[in-house]
Amino acid sequence: MRLEISILALALALSPLACQKAMVAPKPSSTISQSENPRPAPQLLQAQTMGVIQDFLDDPGIMTILAPKQAEIKATFDLPLCACPKGLFRGRNGEENLLGYWVTDIMRARAALLIGRPVKFALTNSGGLRANLPAGQLKVSDMYGVMPFENELVTLEMTGQDVMDAVKQGILHRGSEPSSGVKLVLSGPVDKPEFLITWEDGAAIKPDEPVTVATTDYLYNGGDSIPALKKGRRPFTTGVSMRQMLLDACGDLAKAGKPLEAPALGRYKITPELYNAARDHKLGH
Repeated sequence: MRLEISILALALALSPLACQKAMVAPKPSSTISQSENPRPAPQLLQAQTMGVIQDFLDDPGIMTILAPKQAEIKATFDLPLCACPKGLFRGRNGEENLLGYWVTDIMRARAALLIGRPVKFALTNSGGLRANLPAGQLKVSDMYGVMPFENELVTLEMTGQDVMDAVKQGILHRGSEPSSGVKLVLSGPVDKPEFLITWEDGAAIKPDEPVTVATTDYLYNGGDSIPALKKGRRPFTTGVSMRQMLLDACGDLAKAGKPLEAPALGRYKITPELYNAARDHKLGH
Protein backbone atom coordinates (compact mmCIF):
# COMPACT_ATOMS: atom_id res chain seq x y z
CA MET A 1 0.00 0.00 0.00
CA ARG A 2 1.53 3.28 -1.10
CA LEU A 3 0.25 6.39 0.63
CA GLU A 4 1.22 9.61 -1.09
CA ILE A 5 0.51 12.68 1.03
CA SER A 6 0.41 16.00 -0.79
CA ILE A 7 0.16 19.34 0.95
CA LEU A 8 1.05 21.39 -2.11
CA ALA A 9 -2.51 22.63 -2.38
CA LEU A 10 -2.40 23.84 1.21
CA ALA A 11 0.89 25.62 0.56
CA LEU A 12 -0.64 27.31 -2.47
CA ALA A 13 -3.67 28.31 -0.45
CA LEU A 14 -1.46 29.83 2.24
CA SER A 15 0.92 31.60 -0.12
CA PRO A 16 -0.88 34.98 -0.11
CA LEU A 17 -0.43 35.19 3.65
CA ALA A 18 3.35 35.56 3.56
CA CYS A 19 4.60 37.25 0.44
CA GLN A 20 7.13 39.76 -0.80
CA LYS A 21 6.50 42.72 -3.03
CA ALA A 22 7.91 41.96 -6.44
CA MET A 23 9.97 44.49 -8.36
CA VAL A 24 8.63 44.78 -11.90
CA ALA A 25 11.20 45.88 -14.46
CA PRO A 26 9.99 48.14 -17.29
CA LYS A 27 9.71 46.45 -20.67
CA PRO A 28 12.38 47.55 -23.21
CA SER A 29 11.12 49.49 -26.20
CA SER A 30 11.76 48.03 -29.65
CA THR A 31 11.23 51.30 -31.51
CA ILE A 32 13.10 53.89 -29.44
CA SER A 33 16.84 53.62 -29.02
CA GLN A 34 18.47 53.85 -25.64
CA SER A 35 20.21 57.09 -26.62
CA GLU A 36 16.89 58.75 -27.60
CA ASN A 37 15.09 57.74 -24.41
CA PRO A 38 17.57 56.60 -21.76
CA ARG A 39 16.18 54.03 -19.40
CA PRO A 40 15.77 55.37 -15.86
CA ALA A 41 17.88 53.84 -13.13
CA PRO A 42 16.08 50.88 -11.52
CA GLN A 43 14.59 51.48 -8.11
CA LEU A 44 15.21 48.83 -5.49
CA LEU A 45 12.15 48.08 -3.42
CA GLN A 46 12.35 46.92 0.17
CA ALA A 47 10.95 43.42 0.62
CA GLN A 48 8.12 43.21 3.10
CA THR A 49 6.97 40.13 4.98
CA MET A 50 3.40 39.72 6.15
CA GLY A 51 3.11 37.41 9.10
CA VAL A 52 0.22 35.01 9.68
CA ILE A 53 -1.60 36.72 12.53
CA GLN A 54 -4.88 35.98 14.25
CA ASP A 55 -6.73 38.42 12.00
CA PHE A 56 -5.96 36.22 9.02
CA LEU A 57 -6.96 33.06 10.84
CA ASP A 58 -10.27 34.66 11.85
CA ASP A 59 -10.99 35.87 8.34
CA PRO A 60 -14.01 33.90 6.98
CA GLY A 61 -12.64 34.07 3.45
CA ILE A 62 -9.32 32.53 4.46
CA MET A 63 -11.04 29.80 6.44
CA THR A 64 -13.30 29.05 3.49
CA ILE A 65 -10.18 28.32 1.44
CA LEU A 66 -8.45 26.31 4.16
CA ALA A 67 -11.34 24.27 5.54
CA PRO A 68 -11.57 21.73 2.68
CA LYS A 69 -7.82 21.18 2.73
CA GLN A 70 -7.81 20.78 6.51
CA ALA A 71 -10.52 18.15 6.24
CA GLU A 72 -8.66 16.35 3.43
CA ILE A 73 -5.38 16.29 5.35
CA LYS A 74 -7.06 15.16 8.58
CA ALA A 75 -8.83 12.33 6.76
CA THR A 76 -5.54 11.19 5.22
CA PHE A 77 -3.67 11.40 8.51
CA ASP A 78 -6.28 9.21 10.17
CA LEU A 79 -5.86 6.36 7.66
CA PRO A 80 -4.87 3.12 9.42
CA LEU A 81 -1.57 1.37 8.83
CA CYS A 82 -0.47 -1.79 10.65
CA ALA A 83 -0.74 -2.83 14.28
CA CYS A 84 2.20 -2.26 16.63
CA PRO A 85 1.30 -4.29 19.74
CA LYS A 86 4.10 -3.09 22.01
CA GLY A 87 5.06 0.21 20.46
CA LEU A 88 8.51 1.11 19.22
CA PHE A 89 10.71 3.49 21.17
CA ARG A 90 13.90 5.49 20.68
CA GLY A 91 15.31 4.59 24.09
CA ARG A 92 16.53 6.93 26.79
CA ASN A 93 19.62 7.21 28.97
CA GLY A 94 21.57 4.54 27.13
CA GLU A 95 18.68 2.21 26.28
CA GLU A 96 18.88 0.71 22.80
CA ASN A 97 17.13 2.66 20.08
CA LEU A 98 14.72 0.01 18.79
CA LEU A 99 12.85 2.49 16.62
CA GLY A 100 16.16 3.47 15.02
CA TYR A 101 17.06 -0.19 14.50
CA TRP A 102 13.76 -0.76 12.69
CA VAL A 103 14.19 2.33 10.51
CA THR A 104 17.72 1.36 9.47
CA ASP A 105 16.62 -2.23 8.76
CA ILE A 106 13.95 -0.83 6.44
CA MET A 107 16.54 1.45 4.83
CA ARG A 108 18.77 -1.51 3.99
CA ALA A 109 15.92 -3.58 2.59
CA ARG A 110 14.43 -0.76 0.50
CA ALA A 111 17.80 0.38 -0.84
CA ALA A 112 18.69 -3.17 -1.89
CA LEU A 113 15.38 -3.44 -3.73
CA LEU A 114 15.96 -0.15 -5.52
CA ILE A 115 19.53 -0.78 -6.68
CA GLY A 116 19.22 -4.53 -7.22
CA ARG A 117 22.10 -5.70 -5.03
CA PRO A 118 22.73 -6.32 -1.31
CA VAL A 119 23.18 -3.35 1.02
CA LYS A 120 25.31 -4.44 3.94
CA PHE A 121 25.08 -1.40 6.24
CA ALA A 122 22.66 1.44 6.98
CA LEU A 123 22.98 4.42 9.29
CA THR A 124 20.61 7.21 10.31
CA ASN A 125 20.60 9.84 13.04
CA SER A 126 18.57 9.50 16.20
CA GLY A 127 17.89 13.25 16.16
CA GLY A 128 15.90 12.81 12.95
CA LEU A 129 13.45 10.46 14.65
CA ARG A 130 11.19 12.93 16.42
CA ALA A 131 8.62 10.67 18.10
CA ASN A 132 8.07 7.13 19.31
CA LEU A 133 5.54 4.78 17.76
CA PRO A 134 2.69 4.14 20.22
CA ALA A 135 1.35 0.71 21.04
CA GLY A 136 -1.80 -0.17 19.14
CA GLN A 137 -3.10 0.62 15.67
CA LEU A 138 -0.73 2.90 13.81
CA LYS A 139 -1.99 5.69 11.57
CA VAL A 140 -0.41 7.79 8.84
CA SER A 141 -0.04 10.66 11.32
CA ASP A 142 2.25 8.50 13.46
CA MET A 143 4.79 8.31 10.64
CA TYR A 144 4.67 12.06 10.19
CA GLY A 145 5.41 12.36 13.90
CA VAL A 146 8.44 10.08 13.61
CA MET A 147 9.74 11.62 10.38
CA PRO A 148 8.51 15.20 9.82
CA PHE A 149 11.36 16.01 7.43
CA GLU A 150 11.73 15.48 3.68
CA ASN A 151 15.01 13.56 3.94
CA GLU A 152 15.68 11.04 1.18
CA LEU A 153 17.27 7.62 1.06
CA VAL A 154 20.79 7.60 -0.42
CA THR A 155 23.20 4.77 -1.25
CA LEU A 156 27.00 5.00 -1.22
CA GLU A 157 30.01 2.82 -1.91
CA MET A 158 32.35 2.73 1.09
CA THR A 159 35.05 0.56 2.64
CA GLY A 160 34.87 -1.57 5.78
CA GLN A 161 37.07 0.99 7.53
CA ASP A 162 34.68 3.78 6.57
CA VAL A 163 31.81 1.78 8.07
CA MET A 164 33.65 1.30 11.36
CA ASP A 165 34.61 4.97 11.42
CA ALA A 166 31.00 6.03 10.81
CA VAL A 167 29.74 3.89 13.70
CA LYS A 168 32.45 5.23 15.99
CA GLN A 169 31.77 8.84 14.99
CA GLY A 170 28.07 8.32 15.72
CA ILE A 171 28.96 7.13 19.23
CA LEU A 172 31.34 10.01 19.88
CA HIS A 173 28.92 12.61 18.57
CA ARG A 174 25.67 11.62 20.26
CA GLY A 175 26.21 8.52 22.39
CA SER A 176 25.01 6.32 19.54
CA GLU A 177 23.41 6.64 16.14
CA PRO A 178 21.20 3.71 15.07
CA SER A 179 22.46 1.40 12.36
CA SER A 180 21.73 -1.90 10.67
CA GLY A 181 24.15 -4.61 9.60
CA VAL A 182 26.70 -4.35 12.40
CA LYS A 183 27.13 -5.06 16.09
CA LEU A 184 29.00 -2.88 18.55
CA VAL A 185 30.51 -3.57 21.97
CA LEU A 186 31.94 -0.52 23.72
CA SER A 187 34.01 -1.32 26.80
CA GLY A 188 37.03 -0.17 28.82
CA PRO A 189 37.68 3.07 30.72
CA VAL A 190 36.22 6.42 29.73
CA ASP A 191 39.57 7.89 28.74
CA LYS A 192 40.58 4.90 26.61
CA PRO A 193 37.49 3.01 25.41
CA GLU A 194 37.64 -0.06 23.19
CA PHE A 195 35.36 -0.22 20.15
CA LEU A 196 34.59 -3.74 18.90
CA ILE A 197 32.58 -3.43 15.68
CA THR A 198 31.68 -6.53 13.66
CA TRP A 199 29.16 -7.49 11.03
CA GLU A 200 25.80 -8.58 12.41
CA ASP A 201 26.77 -12.26 12.17
CA GLY A 202 29.91 -11.65 14.25
CA ALA A 203 32.31 -11.77 11.30
CA ALA A 204 35.22 -9.34 11.33
CA ILE A 205 34.95 -6.25 9.13
CA LYS A 206 37.87 -6.08 6.72
CA PRO A 207 39.10 -2.50 6.43
CA ASP A 208 39.56 -2.65 2.67
CA GLU A 209 36.42 -4.58 1.72
CA PRO A 210 33.91 -2.73 -0.50
CA VAL A 211 30.54 -2.10 1.16
CA THR A 212 27.30 -0.72 -0.22
CA VAL A 213 25.74 1.58 2.37
CA ALA A 214 22.34 3.22 2.83
CA THR A 215 21.98 6.53 4.64
CA THR A 216 20.08 9.81 4.28
CA ASP A 217 20.88 12.80 2.11
CA TYR A 218 21.02 14.86 5.31
CA LEU A 219 23.82 12.77 6.80
CA TYR A 220 25.70 12.41 3.53
CA ASN A 221 25.67 16.19 3.09
CA GLY A 222 27.37 16.69 6.46
CA GLY A 223 24.52 16.83 8.96
CA ASP A 224 25.17 15.57 12.50
CA SER A 225 28.94 15.32 12.13
CA ILE A 226 29.65 11.88 10.67
CA PRO A 227 32.45 12.81 8.24
CA ALA A 228 33.19 9.19 7.29
CA LEU A 229 30.06 9.25 5.14
CA LYS A 230 31.58 11.95 2.94
CA LYS A 231 34.18 9.40 1.87
CA GLY A 232 31.42 7.45 0.18
CA ARG A 233 31.76 7.11 -3.58
CA ARG A 234 29.09 7.06 -6.27
CA PRO A 235 26.29 8.56 -4.16
CA PHE A 236 22.86 7.70 -5.52
CA THR A 237 19.80 9.61 -4.36
CA THR A 238 16.94 7.16 -4.72
CA GLY A 239 14.15 9.73 -4.83
CA VAL A 240 12.36 7.89 -2.01
CA SER A 241 11.67 9.98 1.08
CA MET A 242 12.39 8.39 4.43
CA ARG A 243 8.81 8.96 5.54
CA GLN A 244 7.35 7.37 2.41
CA MET A 245 9.68 4.41 2.94
CA LEU A 246 8.24 3.91 6.45
CA LEU A 247 4.66 4.31 5.21
CA ASP A 248 5.30 1.70 2.54
CA ALA A 249 6.84 -0.71 5.05
CA CYS A 250 3.82 -0.42 7.35
CA GLY A 251 1.49 -0.79 4.39
CA ASP A 252 3.25 -4.00 3.37
CA LEU A 253 2.85 -5.39 6.91
CA ALA A 254 -0.84 -4.52 6.93
CA LYS A 255 -1.35 -6.16 3.54
CA ALA A 256 0.34 -9.33 4.83
CA GLY A 257 -1.70 -9.24 8.04
CA LYS A 258 1.43 -8.92 10.17
CA PRO A 259 2.15 -6.58 13.10
CA LEU A 260 5.17 -4.34 13.47
CA GLU A 261 7.46 -6.06 15.96
CA ALA A 262 10.57 -4.55 17.56
CA PRO A 263 13.98 -5.74 16.35
CA ALA A 264 16.02 -7.87 18.74
CA LEU A 265 18.05 -6.26 21.50
CA GLY A 266 21.84 -6.56 21.61
CA ARG A 267 22.87 -4.68 18.50
CA TYR A 268 24.74 -2.07 20.57
CA LYS A 269 26.20 -2.93 23.97
CA ILE A 270 27.38 0.18 25.82
CA THR A 271 27.74 0.53 29.58
CA PRO A 272 25.83 3.45 31.17
CA GLU A 273 29.11 5.07 32.21
CA LEU A 274 30.49 5.07 28.68
CA TYR A 275 27.18 6.15 27.17
CA ASN A 276 26.99 9.15 29.50
CA ALA A 277 30.59 10.08 28.73
CA ALA A 278 29.91 9.88 24.98
CA ARG A 279 26.71 11.90 25.29
CA ASP A 280 28.61 14.59 27.21
CA HIS A 281 31.50 14.49 24.69
CA LYS A 282 33.93 13.25 27.35
CA LEU A 283 34.70 9.86 25.84
CA GLY A 284 38.31 9.35 24.81
CA HIS A 285 39.15 8.35 21.25
